[in-house]
Amino acid sequence: MDYTPHTAHDIQSMLKEIGLSSIEGLFKHLPKELLDPDIDLNKGLSEFEVMSAVQKLARKNTSVTDCPSFLGGGLYDHYIPPAVDAIANRSEFYTAYTPYQPEASQGALQAMIEYQTAIAKLTQMDIANASLYDGSSALAEAVLMAVEITGKSEIIVSDTIHPEWLEVLDTYLSGRDIHVKTIPNLGGESDFSQIKSLISDDTACLCIANPNFFGVIEDYRDIKKELEAHKALLLVATYPFSLGFLEPPGTWGADIVIGDGQSLGNYMGFGGPHYGFLACKMEYVRKVPGRIVGETEDRNGKKGYCLTFQTREQHIRREKATSNICSNQALIALRTAIYLSILGEEGLQEASTLAYHKAHYLQKEICKLSGFHLHFDKPFYNEFLVKSPVSSDSINEALMNEGIIGGLSLDRFGFEGQNLMLLAVTEKRTKDEMDRLAQVLQKLA
Repeated sequence: MDYTPHTAHDIQSMLKEIGLSSIEGLFKHLPKELLDPDIDLNKGLSEFEVMSAVQKLARKNTSVTDCPSFLGGGLYDHYIPPAVDAIANRSEFYTAYTPYQPEASQGALQAMIEYQTAIAKLTQMDIANASLYDGSSALAEAVLMAVEITGKSEIIVSDTIHPEWLEVLDTYLSGRDIHVKTIPNLGGESDFSQIKSLISDDTACLCIANPNFFGVIEDYRDIKKELEAHKALLLVATYPFSLGFLEPPGTWGADIVIGDGQSLGNYMGFGGPHYGFLACKMEYVRKVPGRIVGETEDRNGKKGYCLTFQTREQHIRREKATSNICSNQALIALRTAIYLSILGEEGLQEASTLAYHKAHYLQKEICKLSGFHLHFDKPFYNEFLVKSPVSSDSINEALMNEGIIGGLSLDRFGFEGQNLMLLAVTEKRTKDEMDRLAQVLQKLA
């Protein structure tokens, strides 16, 4: 849309229509001190000068484009092919708004169904919706979905799920008559030995993460039968990039799979925006939050796309709505469809496998250092928790002085003063970068 400013004639015509002689008349009801405040503003700058000033401010930040990053805990520095930006930034895609007129939105709808197909295949589930807001809201929406499917009012949640996701879940459940039971972690993984004492016929679902917040790979194959005996669902939160290496949740009996799609073609972005994904078995399709794009034929027999299921209150009777998910993260989800199309199955498998092996190389190098060791000696994917002889803050400060972004301190997640740092290694990290990190830690040992 072109930007066409109002002419002086336009302004006078509009003022005359509303009975005013000047623009100031629009604000005469405001106190004079607000209309002419005594603010010491700098002299106005030209466009070039503003750009220079903003760039100078931006250089005060340190980003993953400046330094290698070992930060994880939900956000990861993965390589994004330039083609993802080139395609996603095309004007016909550059919106996340709901395509209410399918006849005019076939391109956007096809992009969504390609995304849905990719997520369903990646997770080995029957269907996926057209995305949610982020991983944490996907968890909460999936829990409400499980409650709606089963008609039960109790859920079991592992505390190895990301703590911030659990906070969002608590917010969603506040005011709802849903009882939450918690499986504590045992050595960094869910203590599934407690499942028999926690589960009952009132249980709607069990929520777990794989890999979990600590990076540990959870083995939940043996709990499915126990859940089925009580007609409870298995809800798995996963890190989608890992599914190029790890066995997908769908092959382990998951009923609903959710997660955050940042790792699949999206930038860290100082925490967002990202998108959440949700995939499930076909039998639950009418309880899925958000919307689903379907493929059909027009009256001439030509392939076409439309919003097949729209379960928000604006589209159906309010009492039938399954969520209030509105305009979603379609543009960011589109980036995932592009990313997965470019990498293909073999490319994703190669990148995902590289991250695994590089993480294990760094872990072995760190554990050679005096005073450093794995806090949880369990199988992990590309993220691991290190116990150190000094504080995480001092480690990160030393690393930053060497041009390295360190790991995530767990001080703010209930581990204050325990010197625990969560380190993540992606396919981008080089041997030189990992060796430099180990060298800095050696000086602190």
